[in-house]
Amino acid sequence: MYIDGQWLTEGPNFEVVNPATGAKLGSVLDASTDQVQAAITAAEGALPGWSGATAYDRATILYRAHTLMMERQRSLAELMTAEQGKPLKAAMNEVKYAADFLLWFAEEAKRIYGETIPSARPDQRFLVHKQAVGVVAAITPWNYPISMLTRKLGPALAAGCTAVLKPAESTPLCAIAVFEILDDAGLPPGVANLVTVSDPRPVGDLFCTHPAIRKLTFTGSTAVGRHLAQLAAPQLKRVSMELGGHAPFIVFDDADPVHAAKGVSLVKFLNTGQACISPNRIFVQRAILEPFLKTLEARVARLRAGDGTDPATSIGPLINEAAVAKVDLQVQDAIAKGATLHTGGYRLVDGGLERGCFYAATLLSAVSPDMLIYREETFGPVAAVIPFDEEDDVVAMANDTEYGLAAYIYTQNLSRALRTFEQLNFGIIGINDINPTSAAAPFGGMKASGLGREGAREGIDEYLETKLGGLSI
Repeated sequence: MYIDGQWLTEGPNFEVVNPATGAKLGSVLDASTDQVQAAITAAEGALPGWSGATAYDRATILYRAHTLMMERQRSLAELMTAEQGKPLKAAMNEVKYAADFLLWFAEEAKRIYGETIPSARPDQRFLVHKQAVGVVAAITPWNYPISMLTRKLGPALAAGCTAVLKPAESTPLCAIAVFEILDDAGLPPGVANLVTVSDPRPVGDLFCTHPAIRKLTFTGSTAVGRHLAQLAAPQLKRVSMELGGHAPFIVFDDADPVHAAKGVSLVKFLNTGQACISPNRIFVQRAILEPFLKTLEARVARLRAGDGTDPATSIGPLINEAAVAKVDLQVQDAIAKGATLHTGGYRLVDGGLERGCFYAATLLSAVSPDMLIYREETFGPVAAVIPFDEEDDVVAMANDTEYGLAAYIYTQNLSRALRTFEQLNFGIIGINDINPTSAAAPFGGMKASGLGREGAREGIDEYLETKLGGLSI
């Protein structure tokens, strides 16, 4: 662990394993309550100096961290592939994406502007000042174990906040590698602290109730997000949350069905479907359903599961046994209730894959509202296709969920694209675009998919307080 600028290496620990092979990768410290308290105290002590530093000083360290991350891109990607399972090419892309947040917020640090406001009184002036919210607690997920750290730490540090971060217990080694970069970049002691734990609940509860922590930022499930928000509420603690999704992917009949099917196959099986913006319900207008399914089935059947270090691997393992069980439950429930299975639908155990958590890339059609997969986020390599007839019907079906993170539209009709974009209740919508994300763009959801935004200029606003000064002259 990394507390107050020092690496801690002695104490109780827990193992980290490779989900593709089951092999032990190493072990990390299992933090005690006292150690988490020490990390919070260190962040609290470092806050005056860090928030009082110039924006240029804070930006300089983030620039250095960006440079170091890109220099270590390959080694970071290899670590991520071993610890999280995604193919090496995808891991390389994630490291670049993570570094982008450091660069973006290094620049945004110098653009935290105040303003003056005219008064009705001739002897009065109003000044608006932005300042750091205070000590930030961050909880990050395992599916994007490097970019989710920089998407939170980048704006927090740029704004002048100090932080304590708890990474997912499945991927602490990636977090350690990121903190090595921050340390090497010259981050002062106590400004950012890392605690690793095997049981996340006590730490999350402490983050929500500790009076020194003024903001909690969390990425994870909606159920856990609700729990944390309830705990934080009595102190009126600032929270931002990026939670679950249940993304619709709508293909209208004026779209090219082959092009749309290729797009679905790329985004649905990215990170083995373990992404909050992964399409979960694929709505296809009935007139082009047959050619769409034909193309998608061929592409899904060609996907090869395996160790991410093998260049031939298309999709890696699921993160653990519970994830495999959840995916298979949804698939078997859909088949039992009348869905058509085109390919996949089973756990992979041949060719050495029995040591890991692999599930075959799966395509289902004739999916209906009574099936679990229609209602619940899958977080796995299963494409569920649902036919529709009318535009109004598909918008209603797409919005028929408590989630509101991402959605996708494929159409060549500009009016239809804009109309559907405005009608869908989702925070991120790709229009003929399967990657509507960037460090420069706001990321976040509506309804049960979260609170606040990450990235873009909105991302740094989440870590700032607005202070008004009224001057009588």
